[in-house]
Amino acid sequence: MIVDAIIPALNEEATLPAVLRDIPREVVRHVIVVDNGSTDGTARVATAGGAVVVSETRRGYGAACLAGIRHLAALAEPPDAILFLDADYADDPREATQVLAPIAADTADLVIGSRALGEREPGSLTPQQEYGNLLAVTLIRLLFGHRYTDLGPFRAIRFSSLIRLGMVDQNYGWTVEMQIKALQARLRVTEVPVSHRRRLAGKSKVAGTVRGTLGAGYKILTTIFRYALRP
Repeated sequence: MIVDAIIPALNEEATLPAVLRDIPREVVRHVIVVDNGSTDGTARVATAGGAVVVSETRRGYGAACLAGIRHLAALAEPPDAILFLDADYADDPREATQVLAPIAADTADLVIGSRALGEREPGSLTPQQEYGNLLAVTLIRLLFGHRYTDLGPFRAIRFSSLIRLGMVDQNYGWTVEMQIKALQARLRVTEVPVSHRRRLAGKSKVAGTVRGTLGAGYKILTTIFRYALRP
């Protein structure tokens, strides 16, 4: 199975080297770091760490992920599966193998690395993140009939399945859009436990600011209801 990884990154020069160091390269063919308009040395350390750098100046997590997908889709040999992970080193890249395992075994098309099911370092998630996650997965269960435990960014999806979903969200709604569309497309979905720790340096672009927290919460909830009400 050919696996490529996409890492959206905005001003993560302090943490990205550790992420790139710990990705199991015997499993992952290409690592695509999407520089989302960084003003620090993110692109430089990504290149030094053996990654391919793709630039996406339009800010937004979803915009960065879409740029990475476009890059991989244009390859002569696109991947069989894509691994998504963040650049902050809060997730353990060494657990990529267990996230990919259900796809490799052909028992799943989408695998969510669940922080709720795994071991978490105290303080790795803020109270607002925990509450927001719980509210979102509860709404998905009530409206779509599937019990997720997390909207975690550490995930893997079969490339052909991802293209079928037709992802469009440019920012905070990316993860929940994928999970809802996967249910609507009747993909085989599963979760595996992943560990989670406090980010290695700096603060979260989302949970670390009031604006980011409110913006993410609003976008996630409106995305859930928009797809629930769509005929």
